[in-house]
Amino acid sequence: MSSLSAIFFDLDGTLVDSSIGIHNGFTYTFEQLGVPSPDAKTIRSFMGPPLETSFSSCLPANQIELAIQLYRSYYKEKGMYEAQLFPQIKDLLTELAQQYPVYITTTKNTPTAVHMTSNFGIDHFFDGIHGSSPQALHKADVIRQALTAHNLAPENVVIVGDTKYDMIGAQETGIKKLAVTWGFGDVEDLMTYQPDWVAHQPTDILRQLQ
Repeated sequence: MSSLSAIFFDLDGTLVDSSIGIHNGFTYTFEQLGVPSPDAKTIRSFMGPPLETSFSSCLPANQIELAIQLYRSYYKEKGMYEAQLFPQIKDLLTELAQQYPVYITTTKNTPTAVHMTSNFGIDHFFDGIHGSSPQALHKADVIRQALTAHNLAPENVVIVGDTKYDMIGAQETGIKKLAVTWGFGDVEDLMTYQPDWVAHQPTDILRQLQ
């Protein structure tokens, strides 16, 4: 893969097991709004898409903005500290960052992503951290911003991600797809997007990209 010029990593479910904090953030939000919380399986399906998309599937339009504020307040104060790095991630990043420019492209908002990577002591591995904003809501929007900011040719970039939203974002922007199976996405779902590579553990990524 000598033509590879950069690696984009998703954050939640790929580098970080943030499932507990995300779950607690959603249940806190529904509790504060005084509405019944969806079941655990439904909340798990919220791990990947933008908050706006998740909340719009179960709340009226006039509650979405408040729901996002409540969620982010909880996540900033508690949720991000309920997460942990997946095993072998620091070793993986140490190896890859010596060979390629490495970036994060996540639908978390950028300040939270920056804070989280700093808290885990992995922020120095990344040449850029790109999160969602009102102007870049979906994964494809975030990817496009990163490609533009760093003047990268899409065909020479790969995204490493755990959900269909990463695969869809890659398809919409013309970058390559490496699906990981240890995260929040359904494996069968991931395979329907025909990823270029599949990794079942971080060492698989090193073998495939080196």
